[in-house]
Amino acid sequence: MKPILMVLAAGMGSRFGGLKQVEPVGPAGEAVLDYSVFDALRAGFGRAVFVIRREMETLFRERVLARFSGRIECALAYQELDGLPDGFAVPDARQKPWGTAHAILCAREQVDTPFLAINADDFYGADAFAAMAGFLQGAAGAWPVHRFAMAAYPLGATLSEHGSVARGVCEVDADDRLAGIVERTGIARIGDRIVWRDPAGTEVELRADQPVSMNFWGLMPGVFPMIEEQFRVFLRAHASEPKAEFYIPSAVCEMVRTGRCTVEVLRTPGNWFGVTYRADQPAVVAAISGMVGRGEYPAPLWQ
Repeated sequence: MKPILMVLAAGMGSRFGGLKQVEPVGPAGEAVLDYSVFDALRAGFGRAVFVIRREMETLFRERVLARFSGRIECALAYQELDGLPDGFAVPDARQKPWGTAHAILCAREQVDTPFLAINADDFYGADAFAAMAGFLQGAAGAWPVHRFAMAAYPLGATLSEHGSVARGVCEVDADDRLAGIVERTGIARIGDRIVWRDPAGTEVELRADQPVSMNFWGLMPGVFPMIEEQFRVFLRAHASEPKAEFYIPSAVCEMVRTGRCTVEVLRTPGNWFGVTYRADQPAVVAAISGMVGRGEYPAPLWQ
């Protein structure tokens, strides 16, 4: 069966200042999400599952799903605060969703084949979708459940000119398998250097070619019980912390650490664009305009 595209779209983009999943960046008003779905379709994905907040449903159906009618089968899953395992309740102080790994767990009823989980507001590039489709289509027929994959991008290609960013810096072994991910916050370009300040305030220089995770994960349905098991552990330890989140990289790295999965790292040419801050949007518009001008995408995208 064809793999599924899972789009994590429940976040509201607080630093961006609005619902950036539907902001126009293409010449005919396309959002970044349109390009992800387009690239997934031509790479061979068969369905799309969008994980959203239930309060977004009407807007999402009108401004997003309507574009894909007749092009790809779509389904919705809902990430809500009360989507917890039996025996757990939402603490009174909790106001935000539980994180990206929880978002994947919320879509488990909609997924029965190998799948790719991505952010709704990141542009990943056609090469990444094609490479992941090849991995997942092979996985469907012959590979064990515990073999996953992720796309890695060079750190220098994922920074914002308008503020610092948080990135998962990958440790990759000699066989191009993921050995671990270290979360770094406050990464910024200063002149011709890329720096990060550690908790003690010491400035640490990072290499532009260091691979980072941008949440482009090739997984299989067998991952759901492992994520739920870790989510229970997370809730026991952190449920009382109002801003604690259960992230995909930490969940997958724990599976790697305990020998429950391997993760193949798919290198990409750095064709990533993101809108972390509203001031990033013009650069994304210009980059997509350039690709359209070179014939990499039609305009309008959905002819």
